Amino acid sequence: MPGNESNSSNELLILRDLLRLLPSGLTVQDEHGEFIFVNDAAAVQLRLAANATQPTQVDDRHETCLELLRSGREVVLEEALTYGPAKRVFLTSHRPVQIAGRSLLISSSADITEQKAFEDQLFRSAYYDELTGLPTRRVIEHRVNSLIGRDGPERHFALAFLDVDNFKHINDYYGHAIGDALLVELSKRLGLALRETDILSRISGDEFLLLLNPISGDHEVAEFIHVMQERLKAPFFIEQSEIFASTSIGVSLYPQHGRSYEALRQNADIAMYRVKNNGKGSTAFFDASMEREALARMKIEQSLRLAILEKRFCCAFQAKVDIRTQEVKGIEALVRLRDDEGVIQAPGTFINLAVELGLIDELTRLVLTEIVKSIDLINDTFGADATISINVAAKQAANPEFMRPFARALEDTGFPKRFMIEVTEDAFITKSQFQDEILPILRKIGVGISIDDFGIGYSSLSALADITADEIKIDRSFITDIHKRPRSQGILRAIESLSEALGMTVIAEGIESFEELAYLQAATKIRYAQGFYFAKPIFLEDLRPAIPLASEARASIAARPALESRTAYSRGDGYRR
Repeated sequence: MPGNESNSSNELLILRDLLRLLPSGLTVQDEHGEFIFVNDAAAVQLRLAANATQPTQVDDRHETCLELLRSGREVVLEEALTYGPAKRVFLTSHRPVQIAGRSLLISSSADITEQKAFEDQLFRSAYYDELTGLPTRRVIEHRVNSLIGRDGPERHFALAFLDVDNFKHINDYYGHAIGDALLVELSKRLGLALRETDILSRISGDEFLLLLNPISGDHEVAEFIHVMQERLKAPFFIEQSEIFASTSIGVSLYPQHGRSYEALRQNADIAMYRVKNNGKGSTAFFDASMEREALARMKIEQSLRLAILEKRFCCAFQAKVDIRTQEVKGIEALVRLRDDEGVIQAPGTFINLAVELGLIDELTRLVLTEIVKSIDLINDTFGADATISINVAAKQAANPEFMRPFARALEDTGFPKRFMIEVTEDAFITKSQFQDEILPILRKIGVGISIDDFGIGYSSLSALADITADEIKIDRSFITDIHKRPRSQGILRAIESLSEALGMTVIAEGIESFEELAYLQAATKIRYAQGFYFAKPIFLEDLRPAIPLASEARASIAARPALESRTAYSRGDGYRR
């Protein structure tokens, strides 16, 4: 009927218009590959293909379509079209069909450019470092595992663990932006002269892994790394700053030092720490003795964590004495560890590890708790006016998350003005964090500041002018045999003069002989000192309330039983408070 034919014709027109306006590209090709239908979206895509940087893409697609028509296969392909600076990616499905006795190819395309860009971004973030553009840890791990699992003759390769020396100080002094720029420039130098089969990876912060593959022996590796370290000796010029950087490198070899990625990485890491402990800036190859050292260190770490859990730490106190009147000016609270057998361990065996493991905050809070609990015994022994010094690591001092609550805890004791916080100069390198943020909080509640171990590390006389402190403690390395060492005497006079000009009290650390004390009394204006000559550190359990507190009893403090392994020094007349 005419009406039905009219309706069918209208429906076909509507269907044709709908297909034409679909957002996905749609084409139909005959058995010769000629287009018999192209909707608007497909027309745009074909125009792009015709204008693409590589026009052969149009011919390639035509050949692909003819092959699919002949074979009758269905395929889904990604098609990338580049024209000028722009690039579009299409996901195209080709399907051969038989309609009305004709062989046709129906193709539909979707623009997936944004999805591909997002995938590429995810891929790069997963496998490439955002800052340096180097491969990440998982790339080098996958490569090592593939080398180990490959059939055939046993391969030989090296895995090197590189750590930038003193990078935290560079970051703190110059700022994180310059620190990041240094890592970028340093990674470029480290990557010079690498072969296509080698991989340099940034695995975290200032740590890198280097895969050298293949190698003929350790001499080849040593020579390459030596040249690389020589290359690093030239200064880096970043934003008008001249920066020197070096790396400590540990190397493990396959298969001698491990048959898995984790074993090789861990052993290279162990070798790198040997370099760190021996002065930094050089290279060490892994050997069995390092593994024994690492196991011993792990044992100490486990013991340290257990000791904190079991509260096996205790406090000792060492007096700061007026060397002219023998009166006690203040005391320094020292943390000690009792091992499993009850033997007292000096802080040198555990403090650095506690800082590294993030356990130092707990130890510092423990010291303050012990002081508050024992304040009456402290007052009876040393006097109610004696200042009480607590050591705070530079890492803690620059950490507001620790220092703010610690300052509140000092204030809550009810006698914050008696406290003196002892920090090394490292804390003042991070001026914006400690001197600008933390120091005003401590000043507000009356807590004093002491610079500990002055004369070593980053010490400089000019740096004193920028430091706000009440007290400076000259490291014992300058005081030992001071009466025999003219150069140390000159340095001591310079420190003393500058400190006096800046209004800082000077304390000489480590007085152990009468000759050292006599020199300070005769040749300097220094009034205060600390050391075994006056008294050894006194433990809380030795502060017996039952002992008469007459001056003679107080004078016997220096002769109390020694609980540490060092030779005790004592004076007959003692000191007074």
